[in-house]
Amino acid sequence: MHRDDANTVGRTYQAGEALLVTAERIASFCVSVGDDNPLYVDPEAAKSGPYGGIVAPPAFVASFRYADNVFDQLPVFSRGGLMAGIDLELAAPIRAGDLISVVSQVKETYEKTGRTGTMVFVVVRSTLTNQNGELIAHVDHRMMRRLSPRRP
Repeated sequence: MHRDDANTVGRTYQAGEALLVTAERIASFCVSVGDDNPLYVDPEAAKSGPYGGIVAPPAFVASFRYADNVFDQLPVFSRGGLMAGIDLELAAPIRAGDLISVVSQVKETYEKTGRTGTMVFVVVRSTLTNQNGELIAHVDHRMMRRLSPRRP
């Protein structure tokens, strides 16, 4: 484990304010990922769908990644890093009008040595809840930063 991250596992970060989800924000997300499912973008079609109104596509939960700026607060990522993966556990749909709260916890840190040198990985689990306290999702973000180049 990298010396700067020795005390980060278990540390919790909470976003300042709940984030309002609007139909416009959902539609903008859908445009950016090329998803035209009427349950996400057409109020009339969504009204007769299984949720009775507009809901966000499952991948929308990943858009809350910067809500609490966790990676900006970890010393090893002060000079940047790369997204190395994401895992989603969905519990309930996000609806237009929901207020989403985010609490994140550093779940794991580890190092790997590859062809390009030593890399540190940090896994942060974000828990998303709505205004009723209902669990929406757990989102595990995995970030990577190369620490040192491998010498020939």
